[in-house]
Amino acid sequence: MCGIVAIFGYGRDAPPVSSRELRTIRERMAARGPDGSGEWLSADGHVGLGHRRLSIIDLRAVADQPMVSVGGRSIVVFNGEIYNYRALRDELAAEGYAFRTESDTEVLLHLYERDGAEMTRKLRGMYAIAIWDANRHGLFLARDPFGIKPLYYADDGRTLRVASQVKALVAGGRVDTAPEPAGHVGFFLWGSVPDPFTLHRGVTALPAGHTMWVDAGGAAAPRRFFDPARIMRDAGPAPSTPAARRTLIRDALVDSIAHHLVADVPVGVFLSAGLDSTTIVALASESGAKNLNTVTLGFREFEGGANDETQLAETVARQRGTLHTTQWVLGRHFVEEREHVFDAMDQPSIDGLNTYFVAKAAAESGLKVALSGLGGDELFGGYPSFRQVPQTARWLAPFRYAPTLGRLARSVAQPWVGRFASPKYAGLFEYGGCLAGAYLLRRSLFMPWEIARLLPRDMAAEGLAKLDTLQALARSQDDLRDGRRAIAALEMSWYMRHTLLRDSDWAGMAHSLEIRVPLVDPVLLERLAPLLAERNPPEKIDMADTAAIQLPAEVRARLKTGFVVPVRAWIMGAAAGARAAPDGAGLREWAKMVHAAQAPGLLIRNR
Repeated sequence: MCGIVAIFGYGRDAPPVSSRELRTIRERMAARGPDGSGEWLSADGHVGLGHRRLSIIDLRAVADQPMVSVGGRSIVVFNGEIYNYRALRDELAAEGYAFRTESDTEVLLHLYERDGAEMTRKLRGMYAIAIWDANRHGLFLARDPFGIKPLYYADDGRTLRVASQVKALVAGGRVDTAPEPAGHVGFFLWGSVPDPFTLHRGVTALPAGHTMWVDAGGAAAPRRFFDPARIMRDAGPAPSTPAARRTLIRDALVDSIAHHLVADVPVGVFLSAGLDSTTIVALASESGAKNLNTVTLGFREFEGGANDETQLAETVARQRGTLHTTQWVLGRHFVEEREHVFDAMDQPSIDGLNTYFVAKAAAESGLKVALSGLGGDELFGGYPSFRQVPQTARWLAPFRYAPTLGRLARSVAQPWVGRFASPKYAGLFEYGGCLAGAYLLRRSLFMPWEIARLLPRDMAAEGLAKLDTLQALARSQDDLRDGRRAIAALEMSWYMRHTLLRDSDWAGMAHSLEIRVPLVDPVLLERLAPLLAERNPPEKIDMADTAAIQLPAEVRARLKTGFVVPVRAWIMGAAAGARAAPDGAGLREWAKMVHAAQAPGLLIRNR
């Protein structure tokens, strides 16, 4: 895991790359790569690449970046891991490509020289890549299929700047930091900023599963190479027997976990009492993983109660023989860490604090890499949204054809419904008649009509127009009509991508820890897609039951509760011993506080 930076002065009147700016951007990402740094400048001074390294594969200095190919045609900086690099290396070596390292970085260089932009169809991993092509005098950018690794760029019409963090680009001092209305509105809608927007008008995210080419003519439009909805839509036939189904699920999971264990340093697992992480631990141990480390986060406020996951996690750790650590967190720890949290949070998020503290615990135990169970709910239908959203859309379908009536109902109900229930209920008839609208009702933090009470009215209107949220949601589900797969596509493309994965990146990198997500894998999705299209798709218990040695009964029977974190109660000034999660109003207040910390000086009404 690393931090990358690229600066390309493509315009005729573009100034030479400033090595000072390059280093400033790079060093703002020092936590992403504490093991080393490097830079490369072209002879004409119009291209610069920089890198901060967290050494995971081939720890030697010869594998440092930027890495230049033999002959100097290609120079790469890369953030992430390529899990199938050994197979690709063997394939390229058989074709005559010579290797000087054992790194996945060098595989990228040769693969690009052979396949160009089509290289992404061969890669299995999480990555953000920038390759300078000296022959074509252009810069190639790529971001992994699900957007596990971030990649941002700023283009002023003469110079393109690229980095792993928004705050790093801003630190360089040469990007437009005027507020981007869509980014600010998007945060209040979702609790995170949806790609491709950021809080700044001049900084854009390269969307997940896209590549981009930049040359003397400027930046071309990003090109998509992966879409989870399309994978599910085009799935082939499923196995016909229960035994064959179970074998398929187990083989696909074991294959993904094995790939995600590839490293030249010890690998651990974030272990909760949930089925996702316990299944990963079980299958990893059954597949021969040695000296597996597991880490569990405990909160003293919850100790011994229903929200205490430590005891069940320790039971699983004993059953599987892992090297286990339980880290306890107190309210004062958040107070001590608060400023670091806000600094590390590259874009505002109402989530991620749990990941921050468990990543801290893992790093303090000596780990550089940890597996997370993130993605299991999206793949195996673990969220209430899989049931509630299609149900709401069916019940309210007639209102889809009477939008004026829905808006009228909302305008009448809006002034009083919030006095005794969530303001979302006012929008049931306006939004609930289609999957996209019902999903917005289920997942949104604030509703669109509330935004003008939080931000300047003209800013709110511009942001809502740019986001075009219902159409964007509809595009994410593609042609999927059945609720199960449509909600899976929405959850993968919105909540998972813009909140969970982004939080895992900034929270892990705050402690120089690489977080890997074996349940978020394109090959895994492709293999399981036929099952997801069935009338009775596999659920999380089917995933858990693939373990040869059954998980403890109390783990299998435990209802999904989510990862309840008392930090929010601490923030809201609740009593230290509070055992209940804060209500929606408290969460909204927390969102305002996060926004204020990330966008100081911007007016927020009714703060």
